[in-house]
Amino acid sequence: MTATLRAWAELLRISALFTVPGDALAGAAAIGRRPGRGTALAVGASLCLYEAGMALNDWADRDEDAVDRPHRPIPSGRITPAAALTAAGALTAAGLFLAARAGRPALTVASGLAATVWAYDLHLKHTQAGPAAMATARTLDLLLGATATWGTGAEPEHSGTRTVTAPGPATGLVPAPAPTPVSAGKRLRGPIARLVGRGGRALAKAAGDAQPRQGEPSRQAALPLRAALPAAALLGAHTYAVTAVSRHETQGGSTVAPLSALAAVIALGATAAREQRGPGDAPPGPGRGASGGSHRPEPGASAATPASPRILLTALTGAYLRTAAEPLLHATLNPSPPLTQRAVGSGIRAMIPLQAALAARAGAAGTGLAVMGLVPLARTLARKVSPT
Repeated sequence: MTATLRAWAELLRISALFTVPGDALAGAAAIGRRPGRGTALAVGASLCLYEAGMALNDWADRDEDAVDRPHRPIPSGRITPAAALTAAGALTAAGLFLAARAGRPALTVASGLAATVWAYDLHLKHTQAGPAAMATARTLDLLLGATATWGTGAEPEHSGTRTVTAPGPATGLVPAPAPTPVSAGKRLRGPIARLVGRGGRALAKAAGDAQPRQGEPSRQAALPLRAALPAAALLGAHTYAVTAVSRHETQGGSTVAPLSALAAVIALGATAAREQRGPGDAPPGPGRGASGGSHRPEPGASAATPASPRILLTALTGAYLRTAAEPLLHATLNPSPPLTQRAVGSGIRAMIPLQAALAARAGAAGTGLAVMGLVPLARTLARKVSPT
């Protein structure tokens, strides 16, 4: 029994599971909402879809692993290919079910995420589009947290930061109501379908199309996509860099991939450490709302960012750089398989402090600290079960 559990733990790479909940939590923070029932459903859906991808990955790579990684659960005979494929299908269905419980828009995003995961594992990972597909999956995962949180009407975050707002009929701005499930699903279905095929350009188009207009309340369902897009893009860029390095982890020999990833990590850290700017992402300044109109600031809100959140954001960004950058530097200097694999594993774990930094950047300091609490668990399990 113990041997069977260990085999499934290896197949599902459970040490990497702790990099998943932060996606939904960062998505909730990005739209200025407290984590709620929808966020919990998004976390559950994300975990199921992530593990479905792990099982499907080993099923699709079973012949390749028989040569390069004969110790993996399928080539070693500890888990049958049929069992791995069945698990992938069951976990995908469970993930979509949980997303559906959070509303039609969340199910639409989760469907795009599931399609991206299956397309990556079955074909795209062996093509030049592999890193972009993996980056799209992580981007959609954060957007799933945003849409699920929004769709279930979570409370706004009252920490002196912005809440996503929409045009009101009388006084300029009021909090945007939760989206109507039917109309929201119709609005989001097209953009999400394009996300899988076109990656970042489709995300940008979805954000542009999400601008709410007077007299179009059904378009308010797209607001979470627009507000969460900057954070999702940063997480997606990190995923792209790590995935590009992972393509060389079994044979090593590449200095270009870890060097490029190192440059990307430094740039992402510098970006994450800055105050948010841009539509739907910047805290409202004096007399301004998230949509650019005038409104009365919340009681207790300060126009200037307090020192404590800035210190926290700097610390979290530093933790991200420390986790990801040093192993990448070692892999650049000596691109051997062990050091490349270590860089990939560290890059996966670095998603946790990056998610925490993104939450703190949005003003959700408590969420950021909660996400960072996953780091010791991920590090402990990584010593027993490799995340790669």
